[in-house]
Amino acid sequence: MNRRYSVMLVDDEEDVAKAISRRIDWDSMGFNQPSYAHNGLEALDIAEVSQPDVVMTDIQMPYMNGLELAARLKENWPNTKIIIFSGFDEFEYAKEAIRLSAEEYILKPVDSEELQRIFTRIRTALDKELDEQQNVQKLESYYNESLPLMQESFYASLIEGRVPEKEAGTILRDLQISLTGPVFLIALIHTSTTHVPEGMSARLLGVAVRRLAEERLLNGWNVRYFSYLNNTVILVQMEKEEDSTRVIDECDKFCRLACSVTKAVVTIGIGSPTRDIREISTSYNGARSAVSYRVIYGTSKAISISEIAPSETDDGETDSEETLKEVFKRVRLEDADQLKESVNRCMDTMEHLSSVQEYRFFVMELVSQIYRFAKNNRLDIDRVFRNTEDVYAMVQVMDQGEIRQWVEETCLAMQAMLADRRLNTSQSFVTKAIEYVNENYMDENLNVEEICSRMGISSAYFSTVFKRETGKNFTSFLTDVRMERAVEILMEKDEKTYIIARQVGYSDPNYFSYVFKKQFGVSPSKYKQGMRSG
Repeated sequence: MNRRYSVMLVDDEEDVAKAISRRIDWDSMGFNQPSYAHNGLEALDIAEVSQPDVVMTDIQMPYMNGLELAARLKENWPNTKIIIFSGFDEFEYAKEAIRLSAEEYILKPVDSEELQRIFTRIRTALDKELDEQQNVQKLESYYNESLPLMQESFYASLIEGRVPEKEAGTILRDLQISLTGPVFLIALIHTSTTHVPEGMSARLLGVAVRRLAEERLLNGWNVRYFSYLNNTVILVQMEKEEDSTRVIDECDKFCRLACSVTKAVVTIGIGSPTRDIREISTSYNGARSAVSYRVIYGTSKAISISEIAPSETDDGETDSEETLKEVFKRVRLEDADQLKESVNRCMDTMEHLSSVQEYRFFVMELVSQIYRFAKNNRLDIDRVFRNTEDVYAMVQVMDQGEIRQWVEETCLAMQAMLADRRLNTSQSFVTKAIEYVNENYMDENLNVEEICSRMGISSAYFSTVFKRETGKNFTSFLTDVRMERAVEILMEKDEKTYIIARQVGYSDPNYFSYVFKKQFGVSPSKYKQGMRSG
């Protein structure tokens, strides 16, 4: 398999980075041509998009030094290989590099033969790690030796709501399972079967993702992993409901990690928290419903049913509603054509009714199911049924064509109501976030985490919706606001650059000037001169 890995060089001296780049035949060694960053902050921005396999960084750089960069990279992308090079032969630097699990600490000037040996060794290590993840025999063995069948069966029964309340305690003791809570939450890991790496089956890819999750996801939390319907389910035990936002954010980071390590497209659905073990099935149904929203919010992220549909119940269907189950699923999404197809498939069952009485019972059950779905999801019943005083009497006199049309129109109306409510909810917190930024841009500690903490939502969901609504990520938006205000101050007042920097939220005036020049192409002082001369 022709594997290629990505490299990023980080040095504020661009000539040094270019010289290093020229000394290596990257293509023959299995690496792509390196990307380049001038400092640690710029490197983090690039890593957020490209997630390089190897980062070679200088130590002494403005705004964020190489050791700080290495720590941030290891925190967000633990598999990244770090090479630190420096003109300073100091023990403390080398000791810190070792603590950060850097591959090498080398001194300038960099010897090309030594660099060749280092990258050859790193290439071998990367190949070995990838082989361990994708080794079919190891995955088969791990799959066969996973959680005991009795425990898997119990967890499946628990999320299906089939564990008798009186027998639950005895079963838990017999299976040596501790479910103390006090708050429970279900997270559902969905691995796409349409994006499978070459040489790997969908089943084994799912096992690889599960194994990675057990090693790297929700460490320190009280969790149980088990398989159900070809997905991995996580039963999380928490101290309080508010802990769910931390779970969501950790799951969101894991989706990106899974893509980087296993090349899988992973979406994690998060159900609503509950204090009642009997309601774990409801949390599971919410997680399953949240996964289906990936057609709206995208894949490779965590989606919480409590955030995307805060007014909806996790699952409105019961056993008696099986007839419209697929229809209700489509009502929750935003594809009207697919909803119409589901309605038509459902209504085709009328053709097999053998008597008038059977037809009437069928129609009455349809109305009852629609009513229960609307009620469970807190929709305006009068709007759903268009202020009809006696819906049952009205549908009884409809023929098959009329009832088909009525069901389709009613379901489309409910779909539109749910979509409007989601839109209003997301627009509301995006508006609040924009207002907060405009009022607090001068706070140098202002960031996504603070905004989300104030609004009680996960940064994963906030970032997705904020970019969808504004067209920018939060950091870019905050930077634009600060730069706009900086220009206003620059033109209206005769202030020093370091004073303007503090007034718009930058404690480091040099970094403020760097960001300003990156935004406008010139330094603050030259910008002011140009505007005056113009």
